[in-house]
Amino acid sequence: MYAPQILIEAALNGLMTGAVYALIALGLTLVYGVLHIINFAHGALLTCAMFAVWGAFALFHVDPYLAMIGIVPLMFGLGYGLQRFVIGPASHGSDNNVLLVTLGLSIVLENALLALFRSDTRALDSDAALQVIELGPLLLSTPRVIGFLASLAVTGVLWLVLNRTDTGRAIRAVAREKLGARLVGIEVDHVYAVTFGIGCACLAVAACLLMPTYYVNPRSGAAFVLVAFTIVVLGGMGSIAGALIGGLVIGVVESFSGLLLGDSLGQIGIFLIFILVLLVRPTGLFGARA
Repeated sequence: MYAPQILIEAALNGLMTGAVYALIALGLTLVYGVLHIINFAHGALLTCAMFAVWGAFALFHVDPYLAMIGIVPLMFGLGYGLQRFVIGPASHGSDNNVLLVTLGLSIVLENALLALFRSDTRALDSDAALQVIELGPLLLSTPRVIGFLASLAVTGVLWLVLNRTDTGRAIRAVAREKLGARLVGIEVDHVYAVTFGIGCACLAVAACLLMPTYYVNPRSGAAFVLVAFTIVVLGGMGSIAGALIGGLVIGVVESFSGLLLGDSLGQIGIFLIFILVLLVRPTGLFGARA
C-alpha cells in the first residue's frame, strides 16, 4: 500500500504531464476539426521543433522557455507554408491524397533529421530538470509546473482566438461548412493554412516545455504523437475541450500505471483506455456523431 503523499504526488505529476500531452493533441485535433484529415506528419514536426529548441540552447545558449519567442512563429510559418504550398496543391482536393502526402512528408522530415543529426540522442545540458518546488510535504518538478501552467494558458488563448476573433470565426465557419464559407468570401485555402500553422505553433510551445526534462532524437516525436492520438480519440475528434480533459486523464493514468507497474510498463494503461473508448464510446467524451 502506498502512502497518501506518494499517491498525491503521482496524481499531480500526471496532471502536469497530461497538460503538455494535451497541448500536442490540440494541434492534431484542430487540424482534424477544420481540414477533416489526420496529420501523419504531426510527430515529425514535433521532432523538428524539439531539435530547434535544442539547437537554440546548444548554439546560442537560449533558455528553452525564451526560445518560444522565435520558435513559435517559425513553426507557424513552416506549417502555413507546408499546407499552402505542399500539402494542399499535392492533394488535388482528395482527402486520401492528403493522408498520403502527410505520411510522405513525415518520412522525408524524419530522414532529413536523421541525415543532419544521426541517430544520437541529445538533451539540454541544464540543471532545470533537477529544480523542484516544495508544496508542503510535496516536491513538484519546476519544469512540469511551468509546463502545466503554460499549457493551460495556451489552451485558453486558443479558445479565445477561435471564439472571439474574425480569424477564429472564419476557421469555425470553414470547419462547419466549407462550401458555404467560400460562397460568403472566406478564402478557404488561407484558413486551412492558418489552421495548420496554429497546430504547428502548438507543437513549438510543447517542444519548449518538454526539452528541459526530455531528450530528442529523429524519432522522439512519434512516441508523443501515439499518446496524442489516444487523447484525441478519448476527448473526441475536433474537440479542444476534449483534448485538454483527455490529456489530463491520460497523464494521470500513465502516472499511476508507472507507479503500479513500473516506468517501462507505464503506457499500458493509456492503450487500454484507447481500446475501451473505441469499444464503448467511439465518438469520445465530447465528439459528435457523424
